This record gives sequence, structure tokens and C-alpha cells, in this order.
Amino acid sequence: MQLKYQHKTKAILLLEDGKHFEGFAAGAIGTTTGEICFNTGMTGYQEIYTDPSYYGQIVVMNNVHIGNYGVNDAEVESDSIKIAGMVCKKFNSGYSRPAAQKSLQDYFTEAGIVSISDVDTRAIVRYIRDKGAMNCVISSAIYDIAELKKILAKVPSMEGLELSSKVSTQKAYEVCHADAVKRVALIDFGVKKNIVRSLVERGCKVKVFPMKSTLKEMLDFKPDGFMLSNGPGDPSVMKDETDLVKQMVDTKIPLFGICLGHQLLAQSQGISTYKMHNGHRGINHPVKNLLTGKCEITSQNHGFSVKAEDIANNKEIEITHVNLNDNTIEGIRLKSKPAFSVQYHPEACPGPHDSRYLFDGFVEKL
Repeated sequence: MQLKYQHKTKAILLLEDGKHFEGFAAGAIGTTTGEICFNTGMTGYQEIYTDPSYYGQIVVMNNVHIGNYGVNDAEVESDSIKIAGMVCKKFNSGYSRPAAQKSLQDYFTEAGIVSISDVDTRAIVRYIRDKGAMNCVISSAIYDIAELKKILAKVPSMEGLELSSKVSTQKAYEVCHADAVKRVALIDFGVKKNIVRSLVERGCKVKVFPMKSTLKEMLDFKPDGFMLSNGPGDPSVMKDETDLVKQMVDTKIPLFGICLGHQLLAQSQGISTYKMHNGHRGINHPVKNLLTGKCEITSQNHGFSVKAEDIANNKEIEITHVNLNDNTIEGIRLKSKPAFSVQYHPEACPGPHDSRYLFDGFVEKL
């Protein structure tokens, strides 16, 4: 157990439309910018902060207490913190879990992550739900609103922003099950570690390729299947990657896409994507599997979606999953080729595990 008293330094959260909130600093002292979003999950904050799909975003946590169980190296989804900043109600600078290796405060300080606490997160979430996603700035070093507005004016919109190249591996690497039989070529747009782990646990040898890899490089691995990973940014500007996915589909090797991979698969088949009002982020989103009629609780993290009207006009695409909150498309499959994808995260840790069957189904096809 580690308990600390933290001297409270003033901090400000300023939204793009001029709305601002005052609280206290958490993590590093300084200034940070990004697109503000909110996560409705009640646990798993370390997995959220290290998820590459959050690159360039400032995350509002719905759970009241953040940091109370510290951090552990085993609970990461990448090699570093990927969020641009964090907003919460109560920030615990100490922790009460024996298995924790350090406090969230130390974790953020070491990584230079600027955050704000002691603000009304319910009010902030309600505001974002009404006004939509927008850029913001957090500062515990600058308190002049006019100066912060100047900083914020220079931040690019998430719409039209390619970010996968910021988080994709620069060099291919392999992760292998001791008794691996099947080979999966995974293209990394910002992959979460548990996607790789979920394949390895099912007896696969996984080779993770940089996003700029060629089809030939992947075919030289002699894969039994392709995996398209999650990742950050706007899929509509990823023209080369969309073309690559089309080439992968045309090989008729089984293909499975998750999140950004789902969007790129859709784009490769002529389905367009759009930026959502505020996106889906959390571990409690209900989805219906239209093939089985069953519902599952899912983990989600996306600010873009595929257009349902485009799918309705495409006879080669079948909708397999829909979101029960807003009827957005959560899964598709191709009718004439062994390719399918989902918008949510079946590999989710710490959970839910309702959608793990998708990995089972994919590996059975290999």
C-alpha cells in the first residue's frame, strides 16, 4: 500500500468553443492539447491510457475514482501511454493494491502526461454529448484564457488526421505459441497487445507488420490468415492502406478486422466512413449479433463509423452486428470472400469477454 499527500496545483480545462472548467493538476505539470472524448468504463484505466487508438486524445473518465489501484506492467496494451491527457473527478495519488508497482501519479509524471482532476466530469460529459467532440487544452502552467485559446487554435481537427503512422511498429516482429500450427499476418495500425495475445492463445504464430508493408512482404510469411488491427485517426485519409486491404481481400485468404481495421475493410469495398458526433468509448456497449440473434456487451473505442446507407446499396456486404443504442454498424462480412470485421473490441481486457468467440471463429477458418 502506498498513500501520499499531493500538494494541489491549479489547472484549467478549456474547450474549443470557449467553455472552461477549473480544477487541480494530476500527473505532470504543464500544458497539453487533443480531442476531448469520454469513456464510460468503470475499471481498466491503465489499459485505456496505453491503447494506441487513443493517440492524440484527452480522455474524460466517467468513474469517480481514478488511480486507486495503481499501475502494473502486465496491464498495458502497448509499450507506452498513448493518451494526450486525462480528466477525472477524484485522482488518487496513492494506491491500495498490493500487486501495484507504482502510483498512477508517478506513472503520469514519468511519461509527462498532463491531466486535471476535481472537475465536474458529469457536467463535462453531458456537455460533450450535446455539443459533440472537439479539441481542448489542459494546463497547470498557463492560466490566461486568451493565451490558452491561442494554443488551442493551432491544434488540428481529428477529422482528416492520419495518426496510425505515429503508433505503428517500425519493424516486423513475431509472437509465437509453443505449439503453433496456424500463421497470421497482422498489419499494425496501432495494435493492442491483447489482439496478438488472443491469437497466440489459440495456437497461432503471429507476425506483426508495419502499416507501410507490402502484400508481397506479408505473403512471403505464408500466412493462413490476415488480421487488421485497431488504431487512431481518420480512416478516410488512409488511401494507401485501404488499397492494401483490398489487395489482401482479393487473395481470398481469411481476414479479420477490428475497429480501424473494420473501417478500412469497409472502405476497401467502396463503403465510406464518417466522423461521429461523440463516438463510442467504454466497456458496456450493447451489440446485437444479427446472425445468431444474441446480444453481447462490448468494449468500444472509436470516433468514426461506416455508413449504413452505403452498405444497403452494396450487394456483396452483409451487416452482421448493430449497436443497440444508436443502430450504428458494428460488424460486416463479405458474401463472396472470407473476410469479416467488427467495430468493437472482442479482445478487451479487463473485459467484457462476450465477443471472444470471434477469435475462435476466425482461427477455425484458417
